[in-house]
Amino acid sequence: MDTRRGLPDTESHRDLHIWIIENLQMVPVPEPAYGNFFEKHCYVVLHVPQSLKATPGVPKDLHYWVGKMAGVAAHGAPGSFMQHLKEALGGATVQHREVQGHESACFRSYFRSGIIYRKGGLASALKHVETNVYNIQRLLRIRGGKHLSATEVELSWHSFNKSDIFLLDLGRIMIQWNGPKASAARKAQGLFLTHSLRDRERGGRAQVSVVDDEAEATDLMEIMEAVLGRRVGNLHDAMPSKRMNQLQKANVHLYQVCQKGKDLVVQELSTCPLAQDLLQEENCYILDQGGFKIYVWQGRLASLQERGAAFKRALSFIQAKGYPSYTSVEVMDDGAESAGFKQLFQSWPGPQRKNKNLSGMGKLLQVKLDVGKLHSQPELAAQLRMVDDASGSVQMWCIQESRRQPVDRKHHGQLCADGCYLVLYAYQKMGLGQHVLYLWQGLQATAHEIRALRGNAEELSLRCRGALVQEHVTMGSEPPHFLAIFQGRLVIFQGRRGHSRKGQLAPAVSLFHIQGTNSYNARTLEVPARASALNSNDVFLLVTANLCYLWFGKGCSGDQREMARALVTIISREDTEIVLEGQEPPDFWEALGGRAPYPSNRRPPEDVSDFQPRLFECSCQTGPLVLTEVVFFSQEDLDKYDVMLLDAWQEGHEPPTFTGWFCTWDPYKWSNTQSYEEVLEGDPGAVSTISEITAEIVNFRLSRWPGNDRAGPLALRALKSCEDSSESELGLGPHVGPSSRSTVSSASSSSYQSSPRSLGSGGLPREQLMHQAAEDLPEGVDPAHKEAYLSDSDFQDIFGKSKEEFYSMAKWRQQEEKKQLGFF
Repeated sequence: MDTRRGLPDTESHRDLHIWIIENLQMVPVPEPAYGNFFEKHCYVVLHVPQSLKATPGVPKDLHYWVGKMAGVAAHGAPGSFMQHLKEALGGATVQHREVQGHESACFRSYFRSGIIYRKGGLASALKHVETNVYNIQRLLRIRGGKHLSATEVELSWHSFNKSDIFLLDLGRIMIQWNGPKASAARKAQGLFLTHSLRDRERGGRAQVSVVDDEAEATDLMEIMEAVLGRRVGNLHDAMPSKRMNQLQKANVHLYQVCQKGKDLVVQELSTCPLAQDLLQEENCYILDQGGFKIYVWQGRLASLQERGAAFKRALSFIQAKGYPSYTSVEVMDDGAESAGFKQLFQSWPGPQRKNKNLSGMGKLLQVKLDVGKLHSQPELAAQLRMVDDASGSVQMWCIQESRRQPVDRKHHGQLCADGCYLVLYAYQKMGLGQHVLYLWQGLQATAHEIRALRGNAEELSLRCRGALVQEHVTMGSEPPHFLAIFQGRLVIFQGRRGHSRKGQLAPAVSLFHIQGTNSYNARTLEVPARASALNSNDVFLLVTANLCYLWFGKGCSGDQREMARALVTIISREDTEIVLEGQEPPDFWEALGGRAPYPSNRRPPEDVSDFQPRLFECSCQTGPLVLTEVVFFSQEDLDKYDVMLLDAWQEGHEPPTFTGWFCTWDPYKWSNTQSYEEVLEGDPGAVSTISEITAEIVNFRLSRWPGNDRAGPLALRALKSCEDSSESELGLGPHVGPSSRSTVSSASSSSYQSSPRSLGSGGLPREQLMHQAAEDLPEGVDPAHKEAYLSDSDFQDIFGKSKEEFYSMAKWRQQEEKKQLGFF
């Protein structure tokens, strides 16, 4: 299995591999189709967290997904596929059985943009999902909490209800209809899924409009009635979701499973409280969580025959108990237990680490690594994530305007949080040249830059004829080897400064958080210049206009101080003053905007527990409080509408602050976040005029739709216009000429506008158009299309392409180039 195959656009998708079961064969699903599931098929989904791929013992999650129309035989068929893949993977694996509509929180967490259930089976042409196709008519019902799903339902008003979100997808226009009882959080999440669908399947070239109040959205309602007909009668209430009773979930029973001759014997051992000592490594067990979930635990000394029959035994148990066929099943090996399984036991001390030093880079790397030792002991290299001692050669590029630009060697290791970089590392192994290409992505990088990053990486890979390993690196989660190749001099700036951007000055006051004890683990991150960003356990560098303060927290070590002193000159050439915590001069606090509380408790020692923290979403919409786990969480899983619970397992071992469990926490993440209502107000699709919508109807050929005899007056007018109008292709820009006019589509709203008329073939001087405000433009110039008034030669010189080439690009790309060149 080649885990380096093309990687999808989202971080979570980089960890996924998905196959569809077709004619009893596992056929890979193309990455653009991830999240789309056909109801008549079964799928195998493998999740290997990117940050844990090189860590031995960390379990991989392997899921067998069954569509609701897949047939009875499919429910009991996962064994052979899962066992085959598990053997190929090696190591610890947790196996799951998922049924459409009843997927586990773990499974749903992989698809941040939502799961789309598609009717029927896969077409014979193996078209998992078609992009840039506009002759579409479908109705999707959007449901769910933190992780949404969209199910294709009958194209009829009978499918609607008062509480859910519905998306009428007509190709060039997507109308989100919000039930009158839908919450603000549900509406916002639905809009996120709608925009994601538009971007994935239409490349952003579709208008998104929202019906929040039917009385105020008469234009959109006329379009919906043109497709669905007039609605008769009142909307019905949504069917309540079948939530498992919390008392039922707590009704836990542990059974021992054994084979006696031809008979399967299931013997109950215990109920709550459960002890880990009940599990013996030569046996297999079934843990029944009140019919909510069935766990199968396999001892390390259990026979291969018993292991291979795990799913079959679980399904037999479900049938014998009379549980629903969609009951979740999770199969795990001894040592690969999931957090959900462990929490059902009174205590789970786990095996003691044989060598705790292996988990700490600082202790192991105080002495210089022996390259030969890493190559002869791959388990050591894997645990440390170090292919060598990082003494090879480095090349570095920054992504600018979709191209890679070389970074001067003196700026190697200086990155910007809103940028993307390629770092090519070359080294020797057994006398042969080896290459590792790191794709570093800042947390503030745009989707356009991320796509350009991967495109340039593939180009480099082709130049190397595939003889390099690609590793994706997210800001704040840099692996040890990536840190080591910069010899402790990695500095991440907030904003576009330094070598990567021109014309932007550094802020008057900057604060840098310096982490690490040696050149193998040091990293410096610019943080908000406020006192609350300090931490007594670390070192910080405060840079002002005339002086730098190197602040040592009371809890930092001597190694931290020495490493920080060596890094000061990289960031600033100003004079440096050493400041000890508690002895700060007044100017220090004045530069930070005054004193403020900051974490001052001693950081807990590493490896205090084998457990990982867990995050839960709290909901009481249906009565009792329900906790839903958010798996593989990040700060992105928190928003204004949530109440969340972070479980740090052991009382007394929580970190000094809640944010300590979240990587690269941004305290100002929500300061400028818009509410759902503000998003709607700023969404052109939500306030489209009748003329714009009419133009849309003309373009996606309303005349093809069924039931035109039921169309409202607006739709009928559009139909008449359609008969007299020529077809206009989405995404084409204006044809600039002395007397020509044509339509332009907007990537964000797909509204059509007339393009400006050029003032003669010679055009206007570039000085009158570039970087000019609307009120400063020559009379008659349309501010939205300033570039159209350039002469052909000036246009080619400035944009690097002809007008025809420019206007043939997607609208969003046109807008990006216009912004960069001063024509927006």
